[in-house]
Amino acid sequence: MRQFAVIGLGRFGITVARALSKKGFQVIVIDSDEEKVRIASEFTTVAVQLDATDANSLQKVGLKDMDVAIVAVGEDISASILVTMICKDMGIPMVISKATDPLQGKILAKIGADRVVFPERDMGERLAESLASPGIFDFISVSKDYSIIEIAAPKAFCGKNLGEVNLRAKYGVTVIAIKHKIPGIDEAGEPTFSEEIGIAPTSKDEIAKGDTLVVLGKVKDVERLKGII
Repeated sequence: MRQFAVIGLGRFGITVARALSKKGFQVIVIDSDEEKVRIASEFTTVAVQLDATDANSLQKVGLKDMDVAIVAVGEDISASILVTMICKDMGIPMVISKATDPLQGKILAKIGADRVVFPERDMGERLAESLASPGIFDFISVSKDYSIIEIAAPKAFCGKNLGEVNLRAKYGVTVIAIKHKIPGIDEAGEPTFSEEIGIAPTSKDEIAKGDTLVVLGKVKDVERLKGII
């Protein structure tokens, strides 16, 4: 099983640590804030309070044995750079560093970060995309050429299967999942809905009213698809 270290327990770091823990991975979290470490200790494998810029301290907690280190101390640029360098020097196979601006991102990449992420920027882009197109629930940029969007199934698609809609031929995009709303009744007798996700649907899978389509495609093709929402 892969082992992860999350260094820095701000909003981004603790969110990543919680998500990895829920997936069953072994997660070590590190921060200098005692209260943050206490909170994270409730759901992670190991939670340690220490100064992450101290290489000797990181050695003692076994950081070098991790498969992936997520350096989430982006607000403190000097600490972010130093911790990234320490992780690389330890030989950790994958070091992912958080950056708050393009210049910091370039520096982190130069000193060896295997991947640089911009949580605030990426979330801002996704929010702007959903606000600009109300039928789009989520937007993820996979690369400069490809993106994934979640769209409300257009009325014209409802009652048809994917083969009949044929988005690949018409728009050059692929439906990689369908989220279905399943009606039910809660304990109070009130109507409610749960979500069921169909991964890698076939051409025979039918689209129903209220469904959400998860679509992958080239940016230009995804843009054309927005025109039918």
